[in-house]
Amino acid sequence: RSYDLYFDLVDFSRVVSRGQVCSSINPFVDIYEKIDMRSQTFEIPPQEILTKDSVTVFVNAIMYYKVANATHAVSNVDDYSGSARLLAATTLRNVLGTMTLGDILCQRESIANEMKTTLDEGTEPWGVMVERVEVKDVRVPEQLQRAMAAEAEAARNARAKVIAAE
Repeated sequence: RSYDLYFDLVDFSRVVSRGQVCSSINPFVDIYEKIDMRSQTFEIPPQEILTKDSVTVFVNAIMYYKVANATHAVSNVDDYSGSARLLAATTLRNVLGTMTLGDILCQRESIANEMKTTLDEGTEPWGVMVERVEVKDVRVPEQLQRAMAAEAEAARNARAKVIAAE
């Protein structure tokens, strides 16, 4: 479903949905905008984020959104799609920057819910509705992965020694 919007020089003259015929269009003063009302996806590119416990991680996510109000999408923001995408990347960094690495790895669903709520508040005046946000991937630098693996192996060896001593 899409909406065809017509503007005159002063204000909106009419909102016309697809299939309706508009008989009085003046090409010199009317502006035509076509808005796609279907759901759209945006893959938030990997963001380098410094967590609360000073660990650098790379996280990417997916945002599903659609235009809920075509008039607001055209009149309240220059580029509703680009603005929503930039806000999604910024929100991902802001939300994850307040969490520790363990929280990020364990609480993906709550991160997604918090991001959706924050994005909804930001995009609502633009006529955009965020339907869903999913954290796709959390990558830890290789050096940190090796350190975590060595720590886990040391813990296993310590447990094995305790069991063998009993």
